[in-house]
Amino acid sequence: MAISVRQSSNITIVDVVGDITLHNTPEVRKILLDLLRVKHATRVVMNLTSVKYIDSAGVASLVEGLKVSREMKSGFALFGLSKTAREVLELTRLIKVFEVYNTEAEALQGPSAAASTT
Repeated sequence: MAISVRQSSNITIVDVVGDITLHNTPEVRKILLDLLRVKHATRVVMNLTSVKYIDSAGVASLVEGLKVSREMKSGFALFGLSKTAREVLELTRLIKVFEVYNTEAEALQGPSAAASTT
């Protein structure tokens, strides 16, 4: 797995390449918590277009990122879910808890993008 971080205006985009599993969730968790608690990112958007699989530990790290973002009053969104990753979030009913977008452009526009597509 590889993680890179980039900026688009005041939005921090976390690009993840590879599966998010028990073996690499500590790295995902560390980056998310650093962005939210230390760097006070106003909005974090996770690019999951290159993630084919997320296990329960991976889901837990995303949930923790969401929880911390709410504590810090930051935005937190996911985009580009693979069919398998989407199914995991649907089965756990977390798909309704996260802001989930199909594309980066939608995610960068935020909740207003979701409202305009429904």
